[in-house]
Amino acid sequence: MYNRRKFIKVTAAGASLAAFSSSLFAKAVQPVAAAGFPIVISTWDFGIAANKEAWKTLEKGGRALDAVEAGVKIPEADLKNHSVGRAGYPDRDGHVTLDACIMDEFGNCGAVAAMEYIAHPISVARLVMEKTPHVMLAGEGATQFAVEHGFKKEKLLTPESEKAWKEWLKTAKYAPVINFENTQGMPGGKDNHDTIGMLAIDAKGNISGACTTSGMAWKLHGRVGDSPIIGAGLYVDNEVGGATSTGVGEEVIRNVGSFLVVELMRQGYTPENACKEAVNRIIKKKPDSIKDIQVGFLAINKKGEYGAYAIQKGFSFAVCNAEKQDLLVKGKSYNS
Repeated sequence: MYNRRKFIKVTAAGASLAAFSSSLFAKAVQPVAAAGFPIVISTWDFGIAANKEAWKTLEKGGRALDAVEAGVKIPEADLKNHSVGRAGYPDRDGHVTLDACIMDEFGNCGAVAAMEYIAHPISVARLVMEKTPHVMLAGEGATQFAVEHGFKKEKLLTPESEKAWKEWLKTAKYAPVINFENTQGMPGGKDNHDTIGMLAIDAKGNISGACTTSGMAWKLHGRVGDSPIIGAGLYVDNEVGGATSTGVGEEVIRNVGSFLVVELMRQGYTPENACKEAVNRIIKKKPDSIKDIQVGFLAINKKGEYGAYAIQKGFSFAVCNAEKQDLLVKGKSYNS
């Protein structure tokens, strides 16, 4: 039998071992910043300005969620940008309707769809995530929710967008035109886009993402694309990585594109190869239509490796970290 002195020694040794083991476990589960962190990437050339805004949060050690919200608000407010935010082209009836979603490192997510009169849908999407038990609010309900939380209701149709819409009405067959904002008339041209998707990894190694758009120009009233749909326009898994999409949202939705990209990365695909496989699946289902549509995916994995792939050439994405402040990368494509 143990005497009192032996009991105390054994108990103390056990407590020391438990404390040591707990310390090792705590270190193991804490995210550790790798080389190149923090980092933020986003779709298209206007992603450069968005990234710079997001970087202000990241370089101070801030959370990736705060960074992506702040970042995408830049193109949302840009009156020269007709594919994202308040200056976006309207639907066929003259209504500017906005879509957005956001997702954090814990799997929390929020979205708004077909929302009118509110200039920053990404911030409303975050409130849906944080203040309600829901994931998505749509239409008038989304607008009402935003106003109840202090957002200013305002007319979003700018004189420039209204003029373009009225010109379109003169010759239109009263139907939406895919990627009308492509002023060059060529799929994959530099203006062929309708979304900003952003993914960031903060100094703690946590990933968040955001996606926001004014949608397809001259769309049917009430049309919603992939941008506000978790798993389509955006998906984040903090154990694996994140992905976002741009282009014709209907094709992304049919393939649950961003979720697919993340799951492929889980299986060991690089970000670029995961995006390529997602694009190839779209092409395989509709080989005859790919000359007329653009879809692109952008992804980042837990290591901070990133990549992209699109159907048409011309897709680009912006990168910002401590070494690369305003890098614009030309994404690879099927029709290169």
